[in-house]
Amino acid sequence: MKNRLVVFLIFISAFTFAQQASKVDLSSPKATVYTHLKFLEDANYKPSKSARVFRNLTQAEAKDSAIKLKMILKGKGLKVDYDNIPVDPNYVDTTLVNKPNKYVLFKQLPEVYLVKIDNKWVYSDETIAEIEKLYNDVYPWYTQWIHELIPDAGRKSFLGIELWQLIALAIIIVSFLVLYFVLKEILALLLRKVQFMLFHKRNTNINVALNQVSRPIVVLILLYFVGKLLPSLLFPTDVNHFLIVLIEIVGTVYWIYVFLNIVKVIMSFYEEYTERTHSKLDDQLVPILKNFLRGIVIFVGFLKMLTVFGLDPTTVIAGASIGGIAIAFASQDTVKNLIGTFMIFLDKPFHIGDWIVAAEVEGTVEEVGFRSTRVRAFDTSLFQIPNSKLAEIVVNNKGLRKYRRYKTELGIRYDTPPELIEAFVKGVRELIILHPDTLSDQYNVEFTGFGNSALLILLNVFFIELDWNVEQSSKHRLHMAIVRLAKELGVEFAFPSSTVIIEQFPEKKGVDMKYNLSQDRIQKAIEKSKEEFRKSLEDYPKKD
Repeated sequence: MKNRLVVFLIFISAFTFAQQASKVDLSSPKATVYTHLKFLEDANYKPSKSARVFRNLTQAEAKDSAIKLKMILKGKGLKVDYDNIPVDPNYVDTTLVNKPNKYVLFKQLPEVYLVKIDNKWVYSDETIAEIEKLYNDVYPWYTQWIHELIPDAGRKSFLGIELWQLIALAIIIVSFLVLYFVLKEILALLLRKVQFMLFHKRNTNINVALNQVSRPIVVLILLYFVGKLLPSLLFPTDVNHFLIVLIEIVGTVYWIYVFLNIVKVIMSFYEEYTERTHSKLDDQLVPILKNFLRGIVIFVGFLKMLTVFGLDPTTVIAGASIGGIAIAFASQDTVKNLIGTFMIFLDKPFHIGDWIVAAEVEGTVEEVGFRSTRVRAFDTSLFQIPNSKLAEIVVNNKGLRKYRRYKTELGIRYDTPPELIEAFVKGVRELIILHPDTLSDQYNVEFTGFGNSALLILLNVFFIELDWNVEQSSKHRLHMAIVRLAKELGVEFAFPSSTVIIEQFPEKKGVDMKYNLSQDRIQKAIEKSKEEFRKSLEDYPKKD
């Protein structure tokens, strides 16, 4: 009795399933898609029932559209996952503004979608209008011609794949390799000729980069044609899906490789340009910009790779945006420094090698990085200033001065006669005019005051050379000429001292300085000092 009950239950289940399998159901998106594809399977081939998923077509037109739509999905390797198709009869697409009863079967094929009309889910009129175009795109004119040439021996099957399909796939692979080796040399030659026509010179680094670009470009071109040919081989959907995903993965990897090499070519041109510019800051920008562009290429390529593995592009972009915001909040200082870096390169407040004063830091700019700037102080210590701070504080760029100003005071003895003071001032002025590194029309040499121990003579000059080391050498030459002038004139430099009046003590006399005030001797002394200065200038290297 128990065995009879089990047999009865099995019979009822089989009967119920058979009833469901033979029933046309258009109550939900899942039911409609199941009806369309189930009645086109070899074991349950009833195209007249499958055609019910279309409206406003004749029976023949509906059958033809049903078959062609299934072939389109097969040729594109699009596998229907029934578990992910909504079963709700009142399903609404919430991603759309007006939120209609619409369901897109595949994101990769937005032209094909279902709509709810009169409580039935059917393929839209727009889908019907696109089927013929999509079919001709997936299966070009030569598809039928190829199948007519296949002999009966080629129809033998192995693991679900016919012999002619394997042979055709092998021919495609061999043709791919042969065309690759031929076309990459032709394309590399064309790219080199274009580069020479544009820039009228050859560059080894650019030529190497162009050769590297030509190879993946040829691969991508060939992959495109392989992707076009693949549906014509009529592989099963699973095989088509695997091969198409494989082509997309390889294509994405090669696109990343192409853009990385394009970045390399662009940066090679930019590097040549920076070498011709005076600013060294542009040279620092080359590696930073190169790494930044590479990062963008790799990041976009990574997002593309995620979509190849079936993730929704909208979801990926939204996730990347949310992740980017989270990372930005977690690393605000890094983002601020990055923005500061761009501000420095845009505004160019200083160049590499400039002497700057920024807050408590003073020194020469050695390097501008992605996060910070390195400044070498005069005691050789190294300051690393965050770019966010450097972009906000006041920077005194002494390296951008037109001239280097030098101001000092010469102190001579209080007992120096007025005639020698005038002669000394006149001589210093003529030495400045004679000096090759000073502005001869902008200087000041004046008797400006009385110090505690000396008569003060202001010396204010402008050196033409901006380099700090050259400035010190120029000062040295000027100082030596002034010292020689003072010696020839008999003018003595004062030093901190106190004068004790001893003339009023019995038999004590003060020091009586003997100055030669002969105008003829004073003029000869000035001329002699100038001549000695001219001769000393010959010992220094000439400027370019």
